[in-house]
Amino acid sequence: MEFTSQEFVVGKCQGEKLVHGETMPLVLLPREGSKNGFESLVEGLKKNKEWFEQLIIKNSAVLLRGFDVKNAEEFNEVVELFGWEDMRYVGPAPRTHVYKRIWTANEGPLSEFIYYHHEMVLIKESPSKVILFCEIPPPEGGQTPFVPSFRVTERMLEEFPEMVEEIEKKGLKYTFTALSKNDTSSMRGRGWEDAFGTSDRAEAEKRTKLLGMDVEWLPNGGVKTLLGPRPLTRVFEGRKERRMWFNTMVGMYGKEHSSAMMADGTEIPENVVKRCEEIIEEESIQFKWEKGDILFLDNMATLHGRRPSLSPRRVLVTICK
Repeated sequence: MEFTSQEFVVGKCQGEKLVHGETMPLVLLPREGSKNGFESLVEGLKKNKEWFEQLIIKNSAVLLRGFDVKNAEEFNEVVELFGWEDMRYVGPAPRTHVYKRIWTANEGPLSEFIYYHHEMVLIKESPSKVILFCEIPPPEGGQTPFVPSFRVTERMLEEFPEMVEEIEKKGLKYTFTALSKNDTSSMRGRGWEDAFGTSDRAEAEKRTKLLGMDVEWLPNGGVKTLLGPRPLTRVFEGRKERRMWFNTMVGMYGKEHSSAMMADGTEIPENVVKRCEEIIEEESIQFKWEKGDILFLDNMATLHGRRPSLSPRRVLVTICK
């Protein structure tokens, strides 16, 4: 997919990888000598919307750098010019609304590692894009690493072909427990009332059903959600028939508030989960945030997470259908 533009030039960043011929993330910088970085960015994207969207799918991750994007308002303007439909976030991460369709990313303690995941992987309809903006880069740590999901499937099939196909055939079943109210001391501390937008249990049950969940009410006012069967891998249109590791098996397996097993109740061997965790880390791509960066991730093709960080760090997010 060739492209010539007055607004963009391909750059490099520390940590980028070449994965089956595709650079991840693909870094786009302003052309030398261009003025009014933000204005040239908006102008360039308006002219090349379709090309840019194809680029996200082709490279799985595109990083816009050096365009002097200053705040949530400017970030929102960049996002809105594409016309992608906004999506409401459903999940355990505590988030705060900032401006229009822009939210803070996970507000859990910066000292904790947020494990790799496809955004809203457990919901019937996941967003196609996760877009992140770095308003305040951390002094140390705080990267948003991401992983080309198909590479995890390829490597797990090499090492555990029979187990992968057994889980694929049976599907996965998950449980997750949430409190009634938000707990910002936890990276998974979003309460069910906030998550489902209601404090009425009957309404919450109705909404969870629409999302493909069953619920079990707990004596402490919390709720246990049960999800399944869910797929292990998925193939999405336009992505070279790649089998994406579209699950959260490692992230939820054997944790204090969650579990992951085969849909028929069969336990997944711990050594398989542990090796999968190692593979995901080995395949991860790390880059260091710079002020004003905007990262577009194809949520169908990449898992992403957050490294522990020193304060201050402020990364904003929006998700699109």
